[in-house]
Amino acid sequence: MGLACALELLKSGHSVILYEADDRVGGMTAHFDFNGLSIERYYHFICMPDQPMFDVLAELNISDKLHWRTTKMGYYYNGKLYDWGNPIALLKFKPLSFIDRLRYGLHMFYCTKIKDGSNLDSQEASNWIKNWIGQRAYNVLWKKLFELKFHKFTNNLSASWIWARIRRVGTSRKNLFTEQMGYLEGGSETLLKAFEKAIIEKKGAFHLSTKVKKIIISDGKVKGLMTGDNDVDKFDHVISTIPLPFVPDMIDDLPEHISNAYKKIDNIGVVCVIIQLKKQVTENFWLNINDERLDVPGIIEYSNLRDLDVNVVYVPFYLPRDNKKFQRVDQDFIDEARAIIKTVNPSIQDDDIIDIHASRYGYAQPICPPEFKATLPPLNGIIEGLIIADTSYYYPEDRSISESVDLGKSLATLVQ
Repeated sequence: MGLACALELLKSGHSVILYEADDRVGGMTAHFDFNGLSIERYYHFICMPDQPMFDVLAELNISDKLHWRTTKMGYYYNGKLYDWGNPIALLKFKPLSFIDRLRYGLHMFYCTKIKDGSNLDSQEASNWIKNWIGQRAYNVLWKKLFELKFHKFTNNLSASWIWARIRRVGTSRKNLFTEQMGYLEGGSETLLKAFEKAIIEKKGAFHLSTKVKKIIISDGKVKGLMTGDNDVDKFDHVISTIPLPFVPDMIDDLPEHISNAYKKIDNIGVVCVIIQLKKQVTENFWLNINDERLDVPGIIEYSNLRDLDVNVVYVPFYLPRDNKKFQRVDQDFIDEARAIIKTVNPSIQDDDIIDIHASRYGYAQPICPPEFKATLPPLNGIIEGLIIADTSYYYPEDRSISESVDLGKSLATLVQ
């Protein structure tokens, strides 16, 4: 978001400096060195409706780095691996009755065909799904997924938000029977490096490993930033893209009702374990899981999307920050992830695992309840020269690089 915004501002003639607390740009899109493999700490993929992504790739002259691949989806239900994600797989899914399968298929078809989900904004997602597919199908296909992804927030999610997730993935297809997902050659770092290059060429600057402590306000206007070393840098405009709950501590003169609105936004954290293996776990890119022994909603076998020399699997544990499990050390999650992939594929042995690593972030996903958009403060106008946004403003869309680029460009247009 910040990179796209910065580039747009530079193109309009503004002087821009980006501040990043991490030692690299990209946030959750950033890469790390995983046993010699440069790869994202958290998984990302591209869908066919992601037009803002395609536009920025063209602008940065890296459209040739985008590759499409036919991918598969699976469902691991009560110890058995099923094909998933197409009408034939649905018809063969015996844990549901024929009527339940038909109702589920009609719901998925409906979600891919409606263009505007605003009429779903006031509806609660789990009830909306149950009304379409019934309680039994909800229990088999959605209940555990929701509980392991959203936990205490499970029964207060916006139907519009869930619809947008279904539509994005459900419309990324070559045809009714074939899913197609995209990836960048070299991973997301290809895009990040292209952004960095374009920004530097236009005289933009980066301050990495630099935490902003305060946004300085005087007489109702932005005056600058105070960084970790208490230095003050003067600016006419500040655009903040940090998680909204952090904002009140950075701005002393924020109106109380705005401060309270930011603080009320809940987020889910994630501990994302990534594993290098000598063999595949399954042939699926995305594997949904509903098994009482396994405490994750699914695994993402990234090497079944991006062409890699080794097999790579992400095992994400989504947890509220106040959940006791989130307080556990990384090794606990690593051990659990190892056990999960060995349960899904019993042929995997310890010596098949080349390397394993855990990353964690407490603000991986804002929680969007019904009528969420109405609770968000305006992007600008609160304080002169100040613009504030995070991934909450993608709503009802899900997190994606495409949405990040789109919102970043929109933020730049607010600077007068």
